[in-house]
Amino acid sequence: MLGGVISSVLHDTLFIKYGLMGLFFNGMFSSFIPIPTELTISALLLGGVKPLDIFLVLTISSIVGGYIAYYLGYNGRLLRKLRKTPEKKYEQKSINIMTKYGWSTIIFISPWIPIIGDVVSIIAGTKKYNIVRYTIAMTTGKTVKAIAIVFFGVHFVHWLIRALH
Repeated sequence: MLGGVISSVLHDTLFIKYGLMGLFFNGMFSSFIPIPTELTISALLLGGVKPLDIFLVLTISSIVGGYIAYYLGYNGRLLRKLRKTPEKKYEQKSINIMTKYGWSTIIFISPWIPIIGDVVSIIAGTKKYNIVRYTIAMTTGKTVKAIAIVFFGVHFVHWLIRALH
């Protein structure tokens, strides 16, 4: 039964079908739309893709997605055209957290926070947060998250393989 589920995940999920290119789009879109990359990464690892390749693609795509989200917020007209404005409750909650703990800290931590974390980069752009500070915090945060996801993904896949045998 578990083997059937794993097989369907490996072969039927949209992002996984396209390998590293699928991971690139998954990582990029997950910066402003809550689409988890963990499933794609686990499936690619099970499929034999090298962890370093996954790490590099995930890091680059997440950073590109972070800049897209910042730009969407920075250029408010474009955001309104796409109708992707953050819900007021998430926007206000994000602003309150960023004010309390500091923008750089939250931008660094935001990749780990579901839904609210996806809005942080957009709000940073909306508030015209300093692009240099944003770049340092965002790239560091996304790189650390990519390291953790790939590291734990490798261990999860090894555990899964042992459990199935």
